[in-house]
Amino acid sequence: MEPVDAHEEVHGVGRRARGGERLGGWGLMQAAGCCALSGYAVWALLLMPGFRRVPLRLQVPYLPASPQQVNNVMRLLGGRSGPLADLGSGDGRIVLEACRRGFSPAMGYELNPWLLAVSRLRAWRAGLRGRASFQRRDLWKVDLSNYDNVTVFLAPSVLHQLEHKLATELPDGARVVAGRFPLPTWAPAAQAGDGEHRAWLYHVQRSDGTHAEPGQLPGSHDKM
Repeated sequence: MEPVDAHEEVHGVGRRARGGERLGGWGLMQAAGCCALSGYAVWALLLMPGFRRVPLRLQVPYLPASPQQVNNVMRLLGGRSGPLADLGSGDGRIVLEACRRGFSPAMGYELNPWLLAVSRLRAWRAGLRGRASFQRRDLWKVDLSNYDNVTVFLAPSVLHQLEHKLATELPDGARVVAGRFPLPTWAPAAQAGDGEHRAWLYHVQRSDGTHAEPGQLPGSHDKM
C-alpha cells in the first residue's frame, strides 16, 4: 500500500468542501427556479383559465369567502327558499351551505375548471351531489330571470355593471346579497357583520311590472 500524502489529502478535502459550496449555491438557484415555476403553474392552471375568455375590465380574482361571510349571507337570507344562484361561486362553499339550508336548486356559476372540480368534489363528499350544482358559465351570460335569490362576492370594478344585469333580469321580490363589497348605487335593506366579513341585502321591487333601475331600489339600512 502506498503511503498517503497528508498534504495532498488536506487539499483534497478542501477542494471537495469548496465543490460542495458551489453545488449548494447551484442547488439554491434550482430551488428558487422551481418555486417560481410552481407559482406560475398555480396561476396558469388554477386562475388563468377563468380569465382568458373574459375582458380584462370584467375579470374577478378568486378570493374564498370566510366562514363568517358565509354565515352572514345565510343570516340575511334567513326564512327564504327557492332557487339560488351564486355568481362566481369559487370552491362552492356558499352554494353548499345554501343547499343545506333548503334552497333548491342551488346553483354556482364559475369559469375556472379547477375550482369547479373542487366544488363538485366537495358536494359529493357532503352528500349533496345532485342537489347542489355547478356550471362552467360566464356570469355575464347567465339568465337570472328564474332565480329568487342571488349571491355575489365580486370585485368593485364589476359591480356597477352587475347592478344593471340584476335590475334587468331578476323577478320582482328577488333578493340579492353582496359580500365583501356593497352594490355601488343600490340602497341595502339590511346588512350583517362588520369589516371584511360584512354582507348587504337588497330587495328587488318593481313599481312598473317590468324591471327595476339601479339606484331606485328602496330599502332601509337595518343592521342584523
